[in-house]
Amino acid sequence: MSTTDSGSDHDVVISGASLAGSAAAILLARRGARVALLERRSDPEAYKVLCTHSITANAHPVLDELGLVPALERAGAVRNEARWYTRWGWIEPRAASTGPELPYAYNIRRSVLDPLIRSRAAETPGVDLLLGHQVKGLVQEAGRTVGVRATAPDGSERQIRARLVVGADGKDSAVAKYAGVPSREYENGRFGYLAHFRDLPLPGGIGQVWFLEPDMAYAFPNDDGVTVLAVLPGKARLPAFRADLEGSFLDFVRALPDAPPVDSAERVSKFIGTVDYPLHSRRPTAPGLALVGDAALTGDPLWGVGCGWALESARWLAEAVAGPATGRGDLDRALAAYARTHGRRLRGHQFLAVDYARARPFNPVERLVFSAAARDEAVARHMHRYASRLIGPGRFLSPSALARAAVVNLKHRDAAAGGVRQG
Repeated sequence: MSTTDSGSDHDVVISGASLAGSAAAILLARRGARVALLERRSDPEAYKVLCTHSITANAHPVLDELGLVPALERAGAVRNEARWYTRWGWIEPRAASTGPELPYAYNIRRSVLDPLIRSRAAETPGVDLLLGHQVKGLVQEAGRTVGVRATAPDGSERQIRARLVVGADGKDSAVAKYAGVPSREYENGRFGYLAHFRDLPLPGGIGQVWFLEPDMAYAFPNDDGVTVLAVLPGKARLPAFRADLEGSFLDFVRALPDAPPVDSAERVSKFIGTVDYPLHSRRPTAPGLALVGDAALTGDPLWGVGCGWALESARWLAEAVAGPATGRGDLDRALAAYARTHGRRLRGHQFLAVDYARARPFNPVERLVFSAAARDEAVARHMHRYASRLIGPGRFLSPSALARAAVVNLKHRDAAAGGVRQG
């Protein structure tokens, strides 16, 4: 490994050394690729600020493959159990008495996670980490991307050629724009703010999520005793937040059912947020080019899926293209395989997220499932698997799952009616 480029060509150039880019660099290099990993920021400790700071359980196998699980636990990462408030009560997923523990991954602040995975990439043989290098354009020949033009820390411009260029540079991906990859944008009817608090006790010491229809909130315990507390109201509340951000934030939290005692906690960060966070979807490939993480698909932050999908998409890409990227096989065919996997695994999730981002109350199907999950442990576990992105919408809303939810609610209604008659 070196932190400077020798000027030789690479098999892969990756723009963005955050979660998706660093993971892709490690996984590709382990499969024999020579990787130039470019990061526009010069500080190796740089990190993404606006994030749920949670990695969903679908990404645990990727963390394991990267060898990061022991390091995360040493860093104080918290296994991300959670309970969810609904108008029918709390949904509290628990492992079955005779079954395995619930799947999990971790809550960890990006100020810890990003430097950790970036340093792991820098230590990986075959990865050249180029800090302070910003992509300013692409090198294209005969209709395909064959490299990048980037500025170095001293302001000079250099050209780095490769068989494959990967955009891991976030929702506003410069790589995608330079390549002319169109983006479909979907309006988000909510805005969001978060802050970090110390000494904020939560029931059971686990995450709490509030579905207030249409407003949302969550509190996720993280490393070092810090809890990330976020509010995601519908945009009708935006004028009040603009007039008094701190007061509106705290009033929103105080009004939550079973609200965490925010007034007795210590706020250890600024209020961080955005008033406009649309969802984006892009075709994840073009000739000689691939997109991973938010560059390919930016979901609604209220679901906390971005980190998990960043890691998963990095793995899907490495599995598909490692051979062709090193000259062994058809790269275009491999990229097509990656695009199919990406679409098959994420398109349905994004479809439902786009619909819910309209900041509407629950629809009839959601009412059926959420109410049953508040009343039945098996349905709650089913919801946990979906929230962890271990199953897709097809299984989550399968006929058998909906039938089970309907039976649960009928039994609840009959029991309630019996109690009234007896009274």
